[in-house]
Amino acid sequence: MSVHPSTVTEAFRQADAAAQSAGVTVRFADPSDITGVLGLFDRTWGAGHGPDRSMLLALDYAGNTVAVALEEARPVGAALGFLGWSGGLHLHSHMAAVVPWRRSHGVGYALKLFQRAVCLEQGVTEMRWTFDPLIRRNAHFNLVKLGAEVTKFLPDFYGRLDDAISGTDQSDRFEVTWRLDSARVNGALGGVAPPVWTAVAGLRLDVDFEQLRAADPESAARLRAASRMLFADALSSGLRPEVNADNDYVLTTDAADGRFSSAGAAS
Repeated sequence: MSVHPSTVTEAFRQADAAAQSAGVTVRFADPSDITGVLGLFDRTWGAGHGPDRSMLLALDYAGNTVAVALEEARPVGAALGFLGWSGGLHLHSHMAAVVPWRRSHGVGYALKLFQRAVCLEQGVTEMRWTFDPLIRRNAHFNLVKLGAEVTKFLPDFYGRLDDAISGTDQSDRFEVTWRLDSARVNGALGGVAPPVWTAVAGLRLDVDFEQLRAADPESAARLRAASRMLFADALSSGLRPEVNADNDYVLTTDAADGRFSSAGAAS
């Protein structure tokens, strides 16, 4: 698909601005960066839970988006994406990691915008990825700040991961689609507040599900089971999860692009 050159230019401008705001430089990884990228993945998920060195080198060599965020030549963030064509050509953004002391400082946002710009430059207009629907900050980041939309619920998608994040928890995932030049995405990246969604049902999220899972695994398991039933029923009935102003889920039949209001900015 051909993308207008001005759209590509604007996408790279937004990516550069995001990187500058985060205090990093984002670019494709060089072979010399691979050790640092693997270290970031190991630090985040635990050793052995990411690609090995040869696989990552091959993905990088083939031109997939192995991207690195650098702070004074030190890698503080990395992202891995590769092409898929199930349901249409897209980039599947599989892994993204940021060092703990740089999280919530815009590094992940800069990496995502770099991937977006590269995709648009190559005529790829859609990205997809999965995330744990109970991680509240990720729901806000994906659906509000980026403007992605939930398209599937995948119960226990990866099976038991036994990694440093999920432990023995079930790996329920939402798949999101990021339509890179849609009104929804352009509005979100422009800081336009999403609409007030018409709620058919909802789910209140724990402020920090990862902490709940560690401190009170029984309560976490109950929330997981309740959310699994709700999400499976909702998506099979044509409802779509969105995030409201309180960062809780609402389930709605409203159009995904909705009506964006310039009265406020998405935080």
